[in-house]
Amino acid sequence: MRAKVNDVEVELAEGGTVEDVLRERGYPDSGVAVALDGQLVRRSAWASTDVPDGARIEVFTAVQGG
Repeated sequence: MRAKVNDVEVELAEGGTVEDVLRERGYPDSGVAVALDGQLVRRSAWASTDVPDGARIEVFTAVQGG
């Protein structure tokens, strides 16, 4: 299955969830927000939200600074 994660096309396992994608791509467990095909996915739903073939996933990380 193919998807785009932050505009990079990647190969993913069939039946994967948002949580699986984040783990496989090395994202941290906290300090990130995720949008799946333009819709925000709540942290509490990552483990139960399936990623369809051809999905577009955007991962946003918190940044500090002034």
